[in-house]
Amino acid sequence: MLSGNRKSQFETLVRAYSAELYRYAYWLCRERFQAEDLVQETFTRAWQSWGGLRDDKAVKSWLYTILRNEHARLFERKRIEIDENQELDEVVDSGGMNAHESFEMREAIEALPKSYREPLLLQVLGGFSCSEIAGTMDISEGAVMTRLTRARLALRKLTGKATERKDQERVR
Repeated sequence: MLSGNRKSQFETLVRAYSAELYRYAYWLCRERFQAEDLVQETFTRAWQSWGGLRDDKAVKSWLYTILRNEHARLFERKRIEIDENQELDEVVDSGGMNAHESFEMREAIEALPKSYREPLLLQVLGGFSCSEIAGTMDISEGAVMTRLTRARLALRKLTGKATERKDQERVR
């Protein structure tokens, strides 16, 4: 049984990480209720293993790893229906972009291959370092840096093409 202090620490952890875990879960599954379930299951599994956590500094990457594993288990259990036309809710701070630019950025991120998109989202939404992403994804740190660089280059190309089209439409 966990002591009152450990229980209080866990409750603080839940309050601190619920929102960002939800954002990441939503990016993974693109369905609100499923994302909520993923976060709930993540905290349930974390609670069950909480007493065995040795490094409190690794708790954030530990939670993200649990969430990724829970998302992978969804595909083991059943086939998920995905609506290709479903729009994402506002889950990313647009950083001063207008609604149209924010939508274009989300579309560009969705167009990235999963191998590029996932480390980018872990860094941007989760605030993870390259070494933390490497541990979460079980790949080398060099592979993470390569994927992040390629993701950013691809985003520049994708958003550049959108900007060029917009400029051409204005000229017409």
